[in-house]
Amino acid sequence: MKTTRHATYNLNYHIVWLPKYRNSVLANEVADRVRTILHEIADDKGLEILNLTVQPDHIHLFISSPPKNAPSLLANWFKGISSRKYNHRYADNDGEKIRWTRGYYAGTAGSVSSETVKNYIQRHEADES
Repeated sequence: MKTTRHATYNLNYHIVWLPKYRNSVLANEVADRVRTILHEIADDKGLEILNLTVQPDHIHLFISSPPKNAPSLLANWFKGISSRKYNHRYADNDGEKIRWTRGYYAGTAGSVSSETVKNYIQRHEADES
Protein backbone atom coordinates (compact mmCIF):
# COMPACT_ATOMS: atom_id res chain seq x y z
CA MET A 1 0.00 0.00 0.00
CA LYS A 2 1.09 3.53 -0.74
CA THR A 3 -0.21 6.79 0.61
CA THR A 4 -0.64 10.38 -0.41
CA ARG A 5 -1.81 13.16 1.83
CA HIS A 6 -5.46 12.15 1.42
CA ALA A 7 -5.46 8.61 0.07
CA THR A 8 -4.19 5.12 0.70
CA TYR A 9 -3.97 3.21 -2.56
CA ASN A 10 -2.69 0.22 -4.45
CA LEU A 11 -3.29 1.11 -8.10
CA ASN A 12 -1.16 -0.64 -10.67
CA TYR A 13 -1.64 -0.26 -14.40
CA HIS A 14 -0.42 -2.39 -17.29
CA ILE A 15 -0.03 -0.14 -20.33
CA VAL A 16 1.00 -1.39 -23.77
CA TRP A 17 1.66 0.70 -26.87
CA LEU A 18 3.22 0.28 -30.30
CA PRO A 19 5.45 2.20 -32.67
CA LYS A 20 3.58 3.56 -35.67
CA TYR A 21 2.94 0.88 -38.31
CA ARG A 22 4.21 -1.65 -35.74
CA ASN A 23 7.71 -1.18 -37.08
CA SER A 24 10.38 -3.10 -35.18
CA VAL A 25 12.41 0.00 -34.31
CA LEU A 26 12.81 -0.62 -30.56
CA ALA A 27 15.95 -2.74 -30.59
CA ASN A 28 19.47 -2.47 -29.22
CA GLU A 29 20.55 1.13 -28.52
CA VAL A 30 17.10 2.55 -29.34
CA ALA A 31 15.49 0.24 -26.76
CA ASP A 32 18.05 1.25 -24.14
CA ARG A 33 17.45 4.94 -24.82
CA VAL A 34 13.66 4.55 -24.66
CA ARG A 35 13.93 2.54 -21.43
CA THR A 36 16.04 5.30 -19.85
CA ILE A 37 13.58 7.98 -20.96
CA LEU A 38 10.60 6.05 -19.54
CA HIS A 39 12.36 5.82 -16.17
CA GLU A 40 13.07 9.58 -16.31
CA ILE A 41 9.38 10.27 -16.92
CA ALA A 42 8.35 8.06 -14.00
CA ASP A 43 10.83 9.81 -11.72
CA ASP A 44 9.68 13.27 -12.85
CA LYS A 45 6.01 12.38 -12.28
CA GLY A 46 6.53 10.59 -8.95
CA LEU A 47 5.49 7.19 -10.33
CA GLU A 48 6.98 3.76 -9.69
CA ILE A 49 7.79 1.44 -12.57
CA LEU A 50 7.11 -2.08 -11.33
CA ASN A 51 8.15 -3.75 -14.57
CA LEU A 52 9.14 -2.58 -18.03
CA THR A 53 9.74 -4.58 -21.19
CA VAL A 54 10.76 -2.93 -24.43
CA GLN A 55 10.19 -5.33 -27.33
CA PRO A 56 11.20 -4.46 -30.91
CA ASP A 57 7.58 -3.71 -31.87
CA HIS A 58 5.84 -2.79 -28.58
CA ILE A 59 6.30 -1.70 -24.97
CA HIS A 60 4.84 -3.24 -21.80
CA LEU A 61 4.83 -0.87 -18.82
CA PHE A 62 3.58 -1.97 -15.40
CA ILE A 63 3.34 1.09 -13.19
CA SER A 64 2.02 2.15 -9.80
CA SER A 65 0.29 5.51 -9.68
CA PRO A 66 -1.71 7.60 -7.20
CA PRO A 67 -5.47 7.78 -7.83
CA LYS A 68 -5.26 11.35 -9.15
CA ASN A 69 -3.71 10.04 -12.40
CA ALA A 70 -6.14 8.44 -14.84
CA PRO A 71 -4.79 5.57 -16.96
CA SER A 72 -5.35 7.69 -20.09
CA LEU A 73 -3.18 10.44 -18.60
CA LEU A 74 -0.42 7.95 -17.81
CA ALA A 75 -0.48 6.56 -21.36
CA ASN A 76 -0.42 10.08 -22.82
CA TRP A 77 2.49 11.10 -20.57
CA PHE A 78 4.64 8.11 -21.39
CA LYS A 79 3.89 8.12 -25.11
CA GLY A 80 4.03 11.87 -25.66
CA ILE A 81 6.96 12.78 -23.45
CA SER A 82 9.04 9.79 -24.54
CA SER A 83 8.68 10.53 -28.24
CA ARG A 84 9.46 14.23 -27.75
CA LYS A 85 12.51 13.51 -25.59
CA TYR A 86 13.80 10.75 -27.86
CA ASN A 87 13.33 12.77 -31.04
CA HIS A 88 14.90 15.86 -29.50
CA ARG A 89 17.94 13.97 -28.18
CA TYR A 90 18.61 11.42 -30.90
CA ALA A 91 16.69 12.00 -34.12
CA ASP A 92 18.82 15.04 -35.04
CA ASN A 93 21.92 12.83 -35.15
CA ASP A 94 20.76 10.98 -38.29
CA GLY A 95 18.63 8.77 -36.07
CA GLU A 96 15.13 7.65 -36.92
CA LYS A 97 12.31 9.44 -35.11
CA ILE A 98 10.10 7.52 -32.70
CA ARG A 99 6.39 7.77 -33.48
CA TRP A 100 3.71 5.91 -31.53
CA THR A 101 0.31 4.70 -32.71
CA ARG A 102 -2.68 6.61 -31.37
CA GLY A 103 -4.04 3.69 -29.40
CA TYR A 104 -2.86 1.81 -26.36
CA TYR A 105 -3.97 -0.94 -24.00
CA ALA A 106 -4.55 -0.20 -20.30
CA GLY A 107 -5.46 -2.75 -17.65
CA THR A 108 -5.50 -2.64 -13.88
CA ALA A 109 -3.98 -4.96 -11.34
CA GLY A 110 -3.99 -4.89 -7.57
CA SER A 111 -3.27 -7.24 -4.73
CA VAL A 112 -6.76 -8.78 -4.59
CA SER A 113 -9.06 -10.35 -7.15
CA SER A 114 -12.40 -8.95 -8.28
CA GLU A 115 -14.09 -11.84 -6.51
CA THR A 116 -12.45 -10.87 -3.19
CA VAL A 117 -13.73 -7.29 -3.54
CA LYS A 118 -17.26 -8.51 -4.34
CA ASN A 119 -17.23 -10.80 -1.29
CA TYR A 120 -15.96 -7.95 0.92
CA ILE A 121 -18.77 -5.65 -0.22
CA GLN A 122 -21.41 -8.37 0.16
CA ARG A 123 -20.23 -9.12 3.71
CA HIS A 124 -20.52 -5.44 4.63
CA GLU A 125 -23.98 -5.22 3.07
CA ALA A 126 -25.05 -8.23 5.16
CA ASP A 127 -23.63 -6.63 8.32
CA GLU A 128 -25.71 -3.47 7.78
CA SER A 129 -28.98 -5.40 7.30
